[in-house]
Amino acid sequence: MSKKIFFSGVQPSGKPHIGNYFGAMKQFVDLQNEYDGYAFIVDYHALHSLRNPKEMSENIKNVLLDYLAIGLDPEKVTLAKQSDVSEHTELCWIFDTVITMPFLMRAHAYKDAEAKNKEIDVGTFNYPVLMAADILLYGTDIVPVGADQKQHVEIARDIAEKFNNTYGQTFKLPEHMIMKEVAVVPGTDGRKMSKSYNNTIPLFAEYEEIKKCVMGIVTDSSEGIPKNVYAIHKLVRDEKELEKIYTEKTGKYKELKELLIEDLEKFIAPLRENRKEFAKDIPKALAILKAGGEKAKKVAEAKMEEVREKIGVNIYEK
Repeated sequence: MSKKIFFSGVQPSGKPHIGNYFGAMKQFVDLQNEYDGYAFIVDYHALHSLRNPKEMSENIKNVLLDYLAIGLDPEKVTLAKQSDVSEHTELCWIFDTVITMPFLMRAHAYKDAEAKNKEIDVGTFNYPVLMAADILLYGTDIVPVGADQKQHVEIARDIAEKFNNTYGQTFKLPEHMIMKEVAVVPGTDGRKMSKSYNNTIPLFAEYEEIKKCVMGIVTDSSEGIPKNVYAIHKLVRDEKELEKIYTEKTGKYKELKELLIEDLEKFIAPLRENRKEFAKDIPKALAILKAGGEKAKKVAEAKMEEVREKIGVNIYEK
């Protein structure tokens, strides 16, 4: 029997942080032995927030290095970028014709932007449709995501069902996969770790940067155990060990932060060194990405042939 398929993607919109890793990226690595995987650099998704061509190019290379550094094996997982597979945007347009604006107005990202009176570009509004195309093109079974992306997988399922009901069974309905214990990784201020909140700990941080981030974690002087420090610490150390340590060091916030610094350094250092090694040969890394794009495109082309047949635009004899 063929393996089940997972699909996920990362936008090239900045440096990854440990929230990205534990919320989603780690799952890519954990799944690669059991599933056929697709790990995409979703560069077209990033266009609605990043319009600097040079920065975009550098960010794409950086995400590729990030993928390789965390342990994704190109022999097991197809590493590709969205812009190399034009079928993603073609399918997005076809989906646009079967769903409604009120349906998309339910999306959290759109409602959040609207509530803040932001000028909303069509890409932000249409983001879930392109994400649905990304997922559905590959017969995806599961989508490992952070909790904030759960709705987008549900939207992809709804779109697949709407298309299937209109044109006949074509797309598999994917399931989201969220690791419950790290569904939302807290930032240094206690809110969800996010670049937009400036409360992150970079995934490949140098020691001094780790130290600065951890020492900046917000603590409540009325707490016996600093909950924000503990919430991050349990990502990289066994919780049973931590319970004993934090009980013994109740109120000793500086010592607990220093311990967290050391544990984060132990976790991050091997990833950081891996990344530096891959960065020594960018052409080799790019060759992996190009080959992955070509492999993904063959799968996407076959699916789009089926879609074009279903919607009635294939009129030439073969």
